Amino acid sequence: MRLRKALTMKGVPRLPGDKSISHRAALISAIATGETRINNYSASADCTSTLQCLKDLGVPVEVDSGSVVVTGVGRSGLSRPEGLLDCGNSGTTIRLLAGILAGQKFDSTLTGDSSLRSRPMERITAPLTEMGASITSTEGKAPLKIQGRDPLRAIDYRLPIASAQIKSAVLLAGLNADGVTTVVEKAPTRDHTERMLEWFGMSVGREERDGMRISVSNGQPVSPGLLKVPADLSAGSFFMVGAACLPGADITLEGVGMNTTRSAIVDVLKNLGVAVEIIESSVECNEPVATIRVRGGLGNPSNDLPSQINGTIIPNLIDEIPILAVLGTQLPNGLEVRDASELRHKESDRISSIVRNLKLMGADVTEYADGFHIKPSQLIGARLESYGDHRIAMAFAIAGLLADGETEIAGAECSEVSFPGFFQTLQGVVR
Repeated sequence: MRLRKALTMKGVPRLPGDKSISHRAALISAIATGETRINNYSASADCTSTLQCLKDLGVPVEVDSGSVVVTGVGRSGLSRPEGLLDCGNSGTTIRLLAGILAGQKFDSTLTGDSSLRSRPMERITAPLTEMGASITSTEGKAPLKIQGRDPLRAIDYRLPIASAQIKSAVLLAGLNADGVTTVVEKAPTRDHTERMLEWFGMSVGREERDGMRISVSNGQPVSPGLLKVPADLSAGSFFMVGAACLPGADITLEGVGMNTTRSAIVDVLKNLGVAVEIIESSVECNEPVATIRVRGGLGNPSNDLPSQINGTIIPNLIDEIPILAVLGTQLPNGLEVRDASELRHKESDRISSIVRNLKLMGADVTEYADGFHIKPSQLIGARLESYGDHRIAMAFAIAGLLADGETEIAGAECSEVSFPGFFQTLQGVVR
């Protein structure tokens, strides 16, 4: 994919359905009893992997005019798959589905592509084994061979790191456990699973005591229904940053999910001087949504220190850090990101991927074990690598619009993993 410097950006780009919410809608629909229609389900490769795994587990799934219809078979109605369950590139699929499969009466094996098979899985196999499932892995990585147990043992589990995927795996396993299962998180993480369980009619306990304690119990009915997935704020962040950096830009994002555990990007952009406006807000299917307008121009800093992003905000901003790194090159005082070592365990080592590509574009950047420091830099076009990572590909597409000369991104098609048609959508708003 080749890109050249843009003059500005204007329009209303159509964003895909939120990937995180789409996964959870499909998975919980599968263990409901009856038909659930999911409108605006993400067409990403990751979410397609989730649907295929459900089909392989005997769940009827139909795609109908942009909607997905899942006919749930109940919490104990899944069938033993004939072969491996291929999760593709999707960490959410493998980790959340492992939680569901841990409480089944059959054996199953979860695997994925080479990238997924390189990512750590002990973080979910440890609590699921504690609950009574037998799970074997390859040096702590996929494939995961799961020997389920029904019922599982209910546990009290304190998250070792801030991770919505670990939390969700344990909560979903807790639906087939013999009592109340509780997850304790020290720092808030995405709460889409809790919200989705409640939308399906289940009770989720929340108590602030030595951290947030989130609890579920077995025996609750899972009721099907009609659900609409909000537009993906993470997908919208690329357009937000692109607009912020281009003079005269004016971008509107409609129906975007504004979950408080995901919307930190909006507050960060405002704090960095970006003209971000929330036009209207509402709630759909237990998730807050809004229309967001972003106009071009960065404010002047109040001092000469680099802007900093660190601490407890990082888990709620983890997917947006690649595009914020691009923004950092345009900020008058640069940007420093710390406490983000989790980035090294994504589809690529994102800290390394960001630093390497920025250096190729002439940026002055220093790499740390848990982040990086970027000084204000005029970017120059270069041949870059996507490293097979969709967020790296899309972030550096925006960088290409800000750089002098031509930028080429090798393997940019990996953007389809989360945002099918990203480059066509981008071309539609670039001037």
